[in-house]
Amino acid sequence: MDDKYLYAGLIRLHVLHHAVKEPIYGLAMIEELERHGYKISAGTLYPILHGLESKGYLTSTEERSGSTARRVYRATRAGAAALVAAKRKVRELFGELFEDDEPPGKTKQKRKRP
Repeated sequence: MDDKYLYAGLIRLHVLHHAVKEPIYGLAMIEELERHGYKISAGTLYPILHGLESKGYLTSTEERSGSTARRVYRATRAGAAALVAAKRKVRELFGELFEDDEPPGKTKQKRKRP
């Protein structure tokens, strides 16, 4: 079974997270994602970037350094707001995913919902 399908949303959130913090570009994101165990190619990442841009979460500009051009992506206000909302949902999901992973002998405490 190919679990990569499940990670697509996490990769989008990871990209958006970094674009909110600072401008990003493709190769740097491929390297950053690889640090976290996601091995994706440019052929996979660029459609994700273009999709986030077409949905209004990112905006891009071409930046030149001498004869080299690079497309740089930045989060929009809508992208930053979407990330805030997604973080709430991810926090709740992670709480559910790991609530049964408590060490033996430790009592579970009822989590307060935000």
